[in-house]
Amino acid sequence: MHSVVTAIALIAVAGVAAQWLAWRFQLPAIVLLLAAGVLAGPVTGLVQPDVQFAGIVQPLIAVAVAIILFEGGLTLNFHQISESAKAVRRIVFLGAPIAFVLGAVNAFYVAELSLWPALIFAGILVVTGPTVIIPLLRQAKLTRRPAAILRWEAILADPVGALLAVFVYEIFLVSSGHHAADALALRVVAALVIGLGGGWFAGRALVRAFVHGHVPEFLKIPVILTVVLVTYALSNAVLEESGLLTVTMLGLALGNSRIASLGEVKRFKETMTILLVSGVFIILTASLEPAALISALDLKTLAFVLVLLLVVRPLSIWLSTIGTGLTFKERLLVGWIAPRGVVAVAVSGLFAGLLASRGIADGERLVPLAFAVVVATVVAHGFSIAPLARALGLSTGGDAGLMIVGSGRFTVALAAKLKERDIPVMISDRNWARLRLARQAGVDTHYGEILSEVAEHTISLTSYSHLLAATDNDDYNALICTNFGPEIGRSNVLQIGRDKAETPESRQLMVTLGGRPFLGSAGGIHALDARVAENWRISATTLSKEYDGEAHAADRPADAVALLVITSGGKLRPDGGARNEALRVGDTIVSLLPPEKAGN
Repeated sequence: MHSVVTAIALIAVAGVAAQWLAWRFQLPAIVLLLAAGVLAGPVTGLVQPDVQFAGIVQPLIAVAVAIILFEGGLTLNFHQISESAKAVRRIVFLGAPIAFVLGAVNAFYVAELSLWPALIFAGILVVTGPTVIIPLLRQAKLTRRPAAILRWEAILADPVGALLAVFVYEIFLVSSGHHAADALALRVVAALVIGLGGGWFAGRALVRAFVHGHVPEFLKIPVILTVVLVTYALSNAVLEESGLLTVTMLGLALGNSRIASLGEVKRFKETMTILLVSGVFIILTASLEPAALISALDLKTLAFVLVLLLVVRPLSIWLSTIGTGLTFKERLLVGWIAPRGVVAVAVSGLFAGLLASRGIADGERLVPLAFAVVVATVVAHGFSIAPLARALGLSTGGDAGLMIVGSGRFTVALAAKLKERDIPVMISDRNWARLRLARQAGVDTHYGEILSEVAEHTISLTSYSHLLAATDNDDYNALICTNFGPEIGRSNVLQIGRDKAETPESRQLMVTLGGRPFLGSAGGIHALDARVAENWRISATTLSKEYDGEAHAADRPADAVALLVITSGGKLRPDGGARNEALRVGDTIVSLLPPEKAGN
């Protein structure tokens, strides 16, 4: 009992530590999770899933994958795919069959698998997997269209690939006399009906129950989880792995609804998915025997992986996206990025055992081959996606960027100065006339309600590391910061003019509402606009060895206002001038200076 609890604790610590290190040092999280699994399992033996979780490893992984795919479907909104819907349809319904045929040829002739394992493995490798794609997209910060294509493909292709592998295996059973052909056809039709129709119906039923108040708020997430597990189990009872399609459709139905609590559901599911992805990767990697790892390190496996990376994936994408309107650079990026993850390994393990039980000897090779593909693709694509996206001009940056809500003299001056420094910046306002100054300054603008559903689907926040709410309505600023805090980061949402010292206690907001105070001692937005109107200017000064932070502090007027710092590493730090000891050579201090000292 204690060893099981200890193993769970070790998996949790390793998973969260890997995710944190990935965030801290901007590394692919999946690579660190694989390394953590190898260290915990084959290297040290601290985690031995087959011993500590004997008999329940596969069911646990299956449930985790179902929840992960449901969460993936929950994040897919039809409004976000409007400009890339044709490309996604082609990749899923044309590119997947092309990849299947080419993959089967690769597995049969290059990896030298026998016919049925080669066909089944080709179906498995059609998947790319949200467990690896979504962390990579979070890291790489791609522009909207390639990011949407890769996300939709990963989530939709997962059940397609798994069902394709199941279908091939069922045909193998029919050809070997274990099943009747008419029974197989009936089960496939039933699985598709349940997967497509049943998943969507269950999702709409949940929406209706929530909207009409039949489920209290505290039970909504437990009810959703229960429905996910029940629909997954029922669908799998009809046809193995068809439950993946069902839960994906369930997530799509909920994700495209208009229920008020959808935001809280999404945030809970995202947190849960991060933990599940971390745990599943570590468990699967720790389960791998050292002998299996060694057996995968041969020339046949290497050649198989290279053909998969350099021929099968690019060719299937290029052929399927002809005439879809994608640019050459977008097709190049999408044709390269195709990491495999949890589903590929889990389904390979399932069919390895099934084929071995039917007398197909090389069926056992599927697991080490799958791990070789996962490791190779995760490492190759994990380390290359960000630099490749930047080289192709398909990255939004994201290390530094400021979304400003509220257009005025001060915010436009700040945005113009940041734009001079090549920092992504946008000003949003509900008033078209107030945006005139921003348009004249050449700053990117958004006209409309920033809290609307339209803004959610038209503004990509991946370009912006911080948000500044700078309207003349303090409560509205607090609402904006509260809304965007979970997505941008609560420490990265800033609220101008919120000075608790000058606000009566009866009017102060709860600490859980609003953003970090920005320039509270400098007054509200009206005072800042008035200063700019009196010829105060935004100045940006870059520190050097000759002119360091102390020299800058000594030279700065007493009434100057330190706004933020652009670090030498290209990140934003609000109120950076307040801590001279934290300044480094190469940092740029952005300040509001009085007229006689206003410089660059």
